[in-house]
Amino acid sequence: MSDFYRIKRLPPYVFEQVNRLKARARAGGADIIDLGMGNPDLPAPKHVIDKLVETAGKPRTDRYSASKGIAGLRRAQAGYYARRFGVTLDPESQVVATLGSKEGFANMAQAITAPGDVVLVPNPSYPIHAFGFLMAGGVIRSVPSAPTPDYFVALERAIIHSIPKPIAVVVCYPSNPTAEVASLDFYKDLVAFAKKHEIFVLSDLAYAEVYFDDHPPPSMLQVPGAMDVTVEFTSMSKTFSMAGWRIGFAVGNERLLSALARVKSYLDYGAFTPVQVAAVAALNGSDDCVKEMRAIYKRRRDVMVESFAQAGWPIPAPRASMFAWAPAPERFRNISTLEFSKLLIEKADVAVAPGEGFGEHGEGFVRLALVENEQRIRQAARNLRRFFETADAQLHNVVPLAARG
Repeated sequence: MSDFYRIKRLPPYVFEQVNRLKARARAGGADIIDLGMGNPDLPAPKHVIDKLVETAGKPRTDRYSASKGIAGLRRAQAGYYARRFGVTLDPESQVVATLGSKEGFANMAQAITAPGDVVLVPNPSYPIHAFGFLMAGGVIRSVPSAPTPDYFVALERAIIHSIPKPIAVVVCYPSNPTAEVASLDFYKDLVAFAKKHEIFVLSDLAYAEVYFDDHPPPSMLQVPGAMDVTVEFTSMSKTFSMAGWRIGFAVGNERLLSALARVKSYLDYGAFTPVQVAAVAALNGSDDCVKEMRAIYKRRRDVMVESFAQAGWPIPAPRASMFAWAPAPERFRNISTLEFSKLLIEKADVAVAPGEGFGEHGEGFVRLALVENEQRIRQAARNLRRFFETADAQLHNVVPLAARG
């Protein structure tokens, strides 16, 4: 029997190959240091957990909730945007709570995409940015991920050469996987471009609070007139280490959000009410826990950059996000980064995410997540150093390594 229609449109999930190898190694007793999946290891804030416990089991909280989010949660998200970005949102019409930003993206794609519609997606990018539209019957055209002047040259070319004309462009800054950060000037140019060509912008701002300098990443909605063309997605997953709680938001353009809310009303009843109430406590509470989260990730970043360089693998220091986007070591550039990632599990007990899993332009890079503590990151560096020092002997006649300089 052939695969179902939508399954056939999806390429093999690259990360599954790494995950299988990782599981097999662990089953064999290996202590794998996992820098692959961006799965926060920090605990959710205590006051948020306390609010969840307090609310669970109360009368009515076990019943169906609202698919677009309870009113208090939508008001809390609007309050966050007002404080953080100076952006005014109507909680009733310009905020929709989602089951994480990933679900929000996927259902927005279902809401706005007709078969054959073209969507411009960065390459490399987080998989749902492309696959959400592929599953909805759309067509993906790749554009660069770097927020440089060349981006708009490529965007213009994509608009001219796409038939039919694209309906939307996706952006993600701070970027997953590349950790690049966009400026407000870039967003101003993008809003002007979108208005000129009458397309929507879908902005993924999941890493807005994970930054390591004195320049907090902006929101596209800070640009005057952006609300006319933009929906922005945020998440509780990284900011409050609530990844498994599955709470996110879509905010911005009322027409797009009305379409999203309508699709969601047929598909879900919203998150468990106590989880939503706890999310309100997170958004309305002190941001000390967020500052602590940033400090922890910054220390981990610094340890990773320093220790990996000492191990023989210099990697760029990310300005934001919980990832480093690193070129494969020069000696391993004769093989794919998927094969390199497999070698790291087998020979160094270290798991990373191969760049090709984020699109063909991710080839040559791997993504390293800051989801292990500093001691474990240093251990990963020691493991890598031992592997690099013995790679020629271990891999003789197995893989073609580049000659050492």
